[in-house]
Amino acid sequence: MDDDPRFDQARRKAFRLLFLRGRSVQELRSRLLERGFENPTVSRVLSNLQEMRVLDDAAFAREWARSLAANRLCGNRRIETSLREKGISDSLIKEAIAAARKELPESDALAAVLRKKLQGRIFADLDRREKQRLARSLLGKGFPSRLVFDFLRIEEEGSFDERE
Repeated sequence: MDDDPRFDQARRKAFRLLFLRGRSVQELRSRLLERGFENPTVSRVLSNLQEMRVLDDAAFAREWARSLAANRLCGNRRIETSLREKGISDSLIKEAIAAARKELPESDALAAVLRKKLQGRIFADLDRREKQRLARSLLGKGFPSRLVFDFLRIEEEGSFDERE
């Protein structure tokens, strides 16, 4: 495609990286620069891949958010942080989270995580430390504190199963 052997090498490396998993433009730029490719070459490769629609931050953000929301059952805050670390813009982050939450609302994800963590045990029977550990775990998955504590209060009252 190009007479520049470094361009061809960088392009092949980019395709290999994208074959492993989807990546944002910033991630791919960083990886190629780490591999010793010069900035102008990397910029040309990225432009080429974007023109071919192989590299698309909007599509990447939607898929990454969907994966974290549906497969890993993460809260919006965790999804937002992950996408921000990958160099995704705030507007694309909001769109990606909104699309993921159409598939699985945040409250449904929290309910699924809570059921999984309780493993059939009754929340009210847990001791104080276990309840605190559970709350910290849910907060660590990126769920908002208000939602976590509302769910735990409902569970404490024994009406969690009635919500389903």
